[in-house]
Amino acid sequence: MTEYQCTIKKPVSVSGTGLHTGQQGTLTFRPAPTGHGVVFCRVDKPEKPLIKAHVSNVVDTSRGTTIGVNGTRVYTIEHVMASLTGLGIDNVLIELDMEETPIRDGSARYFVEALTEAGIQVQDEPREYLIIDEELRIDNDEKGFWLSISPASDYSVDVTIDYGTQVLNVQNASMGSLGDFALQIAPCRTFVFLHELEFLLGNNLIKGGDLSNAIVFVNRKVSQEELDRLAELFNKPKVKVKEEGI
Repeated sequence: MTEYQCTIKKPVSVSGTGLHTGQQGTLTFRPAPTGHGVVFCRVDKPEKPLIKAHVSNVVDTSRGTTIGVNGTRVYTIEHVMASLTGLGIDNVLIELDMEETPIRDGSARYFVEALTEAGIQVQDEPREYLIIDEELRIDNDEKGFWLSISPASDYSVDVTIDYGTQVLNVQNASMGSLGDFALQIAPCRTFVFLHELEFLLGNNLIKGGDLSNAIVFVNRKVSQEELDRLAELFNKPKVKVKEEGI
C-alpha cells in the first residue's frame, strides 16, 4: 500500500528555555509543501537563514545534535526530530527565534502534544524511502557503543545501555512500532550524572539546565556542602538526594 507524505494542518508553537544556551524563546511549526522536508528558519536573524535537518548539516554531537549552515546553528534538535518521526510528519518549516530548541521538561512530550493539536494533513505525493537491504554496523570501542541497522518489514528499535553504576543499572527499551512513540517514548526525560554537571558547565553547556528539565542521578555519597553548592548552581533554596539516588 502506498504511503503518502504528511504535514500539519496549522501553525503551532512551543516556548521555553534552551538547555545548553539558557536562551528564552519560541519554536513555531508551520505547514510545508511536499518534498520540503524538515527545515529550520532562524527568524531572530535579519536574513532569516534556512537550515535543512539533514545529516550533511550536522556540525556537532556533543551532548546533543547541532545542525548548521554558513556559521548559523540550531542546537539540540533531537527531541523535535524524534517527535516529527514518531508522528509520521515529513514536511514542516520550523521557525526559531533563538539558537536552540526549548527543552521544556527534558522530554519530547510537549512537541508531540503541540503537533497533535495542530493536526496531521496527508498530502498528495508518495513518501520516498531509504531501503536497507543489508546489515549496517558502527562500532566505537573508544566510547563503548555499537549501532546496527538490519533489513526488516517493520520499523522497530531495541536499545541497551550500561553506565557501570549501581544507581542506574543496565537499562533495556524496545519500540515495536512508530505508533508507540507518543505514549511510550515521548515522555522519557533527559538525565545526567552528578559528576558530569560541573564539567558540562565548565564547557559552556547546560546553562539552561535545572531540576525541572533533567533527572540527576547520584552515584556516590554527597556532602551537605556539595548539596548547598548544587542548590546555588540550580537556583534552588535546597536540594536533597532521594534514597534511590535521584
